[in-house]
Amino acid sequence: MAASKKTTPDFFAESPLDPVESATGYPSRQGREGRPNSSAIAHTKKPTKAAAKKKAGFYLSTDILNRFTLKFHELKLAGVAVDNKSTLLELALGYALDDLDRGSQSRVLKKLLD
Repeated sequence: MAASKKTTPDFFAESPLDPVESATGYPSRQGREGRPNSSAIAHTKKPTKAAAKKKAGFYLSTDILNRFTLKFHELKLAGVAVDNKSTLLELALGYALDDLDRGSQSRVLKKLLD
């Protein structure tokens, strides 16, 4: 019988990165068995406003959703530092809301009134 090669990673091996923190971006409540928190190792900046965010659900037309996804991937391929689709959507909504604050000069309001 031939010896089998281990191809799966050892999830319990000591590593300077915490998998939960790496996936979520939030520091874990406590390091594993006295291991230093990976946020001190991996990044030097403090957590941003991400903790204040809340998941929202909206219905979008497939045309807008396809345009948005295409634009996101075009920006990524062009090397623009857009973290994720949520970041891009938040910025776009911010611009739309700023435009609505312009009152009668708002392009969004004009589109809504058409």
